[in-house]
Amino acid sequence: MRPLLFWLCLCPMALMSADASKKPNILFIPIDDLNHWVGFLGRNAQTRTPNIDRLAKLGVGFTKAYCTAPSCNPSRASLMSGLRPSSTGCYDNAQNWRPGISEDKLLNSHLAKNGYAVYGAGKIYHGAGDRGGYFDDYYAGGKGGPLKLHPEAKDDGVGGIKFAPLVCKDEDMPDHSVVTWCIEKMSQKQEKPWFIAAGLVKPHMPWNVPKKWFDLFPLDQIQLPPHIEGDLADVPPAGVKIAKPQGDHAAILKSGRWKEAVQAYLATIAYCDYEVGRLIDAWEKSPERDNTIICLWSDHGWSLGEKEHWRKFALWEEPTRTVFIWRVPGVTTAGTLCQRPVDYACIYPTVCTLAGIPLPSHLEGADITPLLRDPAAAWKLPAVTTWMKGNHAVRSEDWRYIRYADGSEELYQDSSDPFEYVNLAGKPEMAEKKAEMAKYLPKSDAADLPHKSGGGEEGDDGAAKVIKKGKGKKKAE
Repeated sequence: MRPLLFWLCLCPMALMSADASKKPNILFIPIDDLNHWVGFLGRNAQTRTPNIDRLAKLGVGFTKAYCTAPSCNPSRASLMSGLRPSSTGCYDNAQNWRPGISEDKLLNSHLAKNGYAVYGAGKIYHGAGDRGGYFDDYYAGGKGGPLKLHPEAKDDGVGGIKFAPLVCKDEDMPDHSVVTWCIEKMSQKQEKPWFIAAGLVKPHMPWNVPKKWFDLFPLDQIQLPPHIEGDLADVPPAGVKIAKPQGDHAAILKSGRWKEAVQAYLATIAYCDYEVGRLIDAWEKSPERDNTIICLWSDHGWSLGEKEHWRKFALWEEPTRTVFIWRVPGVTTAGTLCQRPVDYACIYPTVCTLAGIPLPSHLEGADITPLLRDPAAAWKLPAVTTWMKGNHAVRSEDWRYIRYADGSEELYQDSSDPFEYVNLAGKPEMAEKKAEMAKYLPKSDAADLPHKSGGGEEGDDGAAKVIKKGKGKKKAE
């Protein structure tokens, strides 16, 4: 247990402003492993996300939003601290972020210090049980009901890519209890403005959801994501090593079950969208509806075979592009899209500005309030993403520049090559463009933080179990 004095120092009553009741409430919706396969972004016509699309129509949706790291732990540690991975040394899932980030600097701690009642549920930091910083109350999530593989499931997936339909109700899924808890908090009368973070684990792998969600996507109608043979031929060895084409991708091709995996991911996104819809419905019925900011974000993207790569853990468009939506009373215009590039270092300063509280001096991102007011406003900053020490991507409105730790490069133009098939970095005429983009690379790379023993690349993201047919138990989340 953390010392009581520490938390009292974070939340002294004297810091509550006289007009605290006028401050906006904040509904924060972190989503795990959701890539840009949502309706309003138009990347995949097969997807079904009516509730996420509904929220986008109520505010501003960002079409070029990117994580600061394509992995759960460093992405969330960066977003919630306002510090980039290159500054903290938190680069991957197996690291403990705390030696590089003091907990008083975290967004939820800062909001509490400035008069907010702070509540969290589910996955906000890495793992549902990691309650970094201060919370007035926190719900890690229930175990859920019995989650059994459906009789039609062949098995639990292909190698490390886990997917299968379940025999259970939506109410049995752990995310359901997280949303229910947050809805209850929204309905309670509060003396302070509130911050509620509802961390949804799905569509994090394994893609196990009730079979009815799979049925929305008939297997004979599934289309594979855009891809070409030999896409890694012009990618430097450092990029090929990250892609691991002989790993997940080779296993999926050998199995002949690529479409099944796509179906399962789409099904799990559809289930996630349902839970988002429950939050939006509750907000719309809330007496605080007109005084509540909503910020929905996915912690990074996901690849399903593009560039012969699966999962996140890479610097291309698919694993770095995210879903990012804001609805801010009196600021955002309903149904608008912003095409300016932003990364998640922007969230902390923007929340502070909108909440009318001081911006801590340690923040490294830009406040995007001007873009919330006018999505077409001038914006010169690109998005910057880091994957492991020394590897960075810079994304402008039309270009992606990647430089690896060994100095090798990739360069793609979005307008003519949206799926990043042709690496232009080796063309002499691109030297000026590369130099222009390189100005935004981190000036230094912090040493790696310590690694936790037994940390896997997917991490431990939940406690529910799937009962496999005659094979004991397997973690479901």
